[in-house]
Amino acid sequence: MRPAHRARRAHPRHRPSRPPSLPRTPPYRPRTEPSRRGARPPPPPPRMPGQGGASPTTEGLPMPHTPDSSASRRRVVITGAGVVTAIGTTVEELWTSLVAGRSGIGPITAFDASDLPTRIAAEVVDFDPLCYMSRRESRRMDHFGRYAVAAAVQAMEQSGLKTTDENGRRLGVFIGSGYGANIAGIAAVERMLERGPKSINANYAIGGAPDNPASEVAMRFGAEGPTGAIITACATGTTCVGEAVHMIRAGRADAVIAGGADDPITRLDVAAMANLRALSRRNDEPQRASRPFDRARDGFVFGAGAGIVVVEEAEHALRRGAPILAEVVGYGATTDAYHSTAPHPEGLGARRALASALQDAGLRPSDVDYVNAHGTSTVLNDRTEVETIRSVFGEHATRIPISSIKSMIGHLIAGAGTVELIATLQAMAHGVVPPTLNCDDPEDTELNFVPNTPQEHTVRTAVSNSFGFGGHNAVLAVRRWEG
Repeated sequence: MRPAHRARRAHPRHRPSRPPSLPRTPPYRPRTEPSRRGARPPPPPPRMPGQGGASPTTEGLPMPHTPDSSASRRRVVITGAGVVTAIGTTVEELWTSLVAGRSGIGPITAFDASDLPTRIAAEVVDFDPLCYMSRRESRRMDHFGRYAVAAAVQAMEQSGLKTTDENGRRLGVFIGSGYGANIAGIAAVERMLERGPKSINANYAIGGAPDNPASEVAMRFGAEGPTGAIITACATGTTCVGEAVHMIRAGRADAVIAGGADDPITRLDVAAMANLRALSRRNDEPQRASRPFDRARDGFVFGAGAGIVVVEEAEHALRRGAPILAEVVGYGATTDAYHSTAPHPEGLGARRALASALQDAGLRPSDVDYVNAHGTSTVLNDRTEVETIRSVFGEHATRIPISSIKSMIGHLIAGAGTVELIATLQAMAHGVVPPTLNCDDPEDTELNFVPNTPQEHTVRTAVSNSFGFGGHNAVLAVRRWEG
């Protein structure tokens, strides 16, 4: 095993060529998501040629390009998983809490939130970073970096992947963060204003970067393949896994450590998101605040944590006798190009992403046994996701369970998609679907949102949805490994 740290010559920087000028667009007038149910959403933009008819269906919609789905392409599997969440800092703890219907949402303790409109969150409180790293390593990272490294260590231990000089060059890392080192950044600004610039810890120059977790994980495991931070807001974790799958299919890596991490629970970020009226204000009943697909929902709840998986070329995994948790058979990614906070009112981008993932996997809608929903508990997002699922799955949507674990772990932003993917793998392994807490009066009474209690259900094939701010949409399709 080679040392994790080795001096490297810096890669020269290249100035990108100037892009061609683009046609002017009409002035953008931002609007926030309406806070009251039934409020009128922003009007859709004009349809472009080839964008399909007015009917909310995937028929006629241009599908995003997907890689060759022929049998000859490299198959990709998941061989390890790790998490840090408010209800469990290992996969086993998380799953036990999910099937028990345990909520990790409570009053904020990290700072004084008494004057904020929202005073609740799903904080990570039972976590010791020194179980995964040295004190010196921990000091140079913010919370999100520590969560990412801890989850990556768990995932690599389960995978059993050992790096050498030879295979390290074929190991990549894609870990993204939506908020980055916001906690350390806010503290640094306050310290500098009070004590001056010399008071700032030099570690912030590196540890404050969104790509810091990818760098730390690469150094720890000697990953010398493609690395970086792909950031697509709330879809970040799913996007990182999906792009890792593409990287392996293209032959540019044999394995990739992929996922997302965030800790958005700061006074600044809670105030800003609450003022956007995106957060729930059920401060007096925090465990009932996140209620995806329930008619009384009033916003999401911030959560902290990380989810990391090891994705690997199937033959590579089989040769070394690795545990195979599932096969990633499809990935779809699109952008609404519509609004910074509200989904497209007809869900065009989300529908294309979901349909694209099925197309990439060679699946019919009737092949899917479970939908792990994005389900944020906001008025517009949940309504649009219901319409998306209805549109793509048709009548089959009424026959399969659909659930959102954000009702228990909160919204982890960049970490959400990968943690939810890992919960999907657990549902597949145990034949049990986790519940959607607080879904007492469902938005659509014909759909099975698995309200409040887990359900036994055989899951061979599933999809996991992630739809982020900025119109970023990403969907993964996974299937039980059967060789």
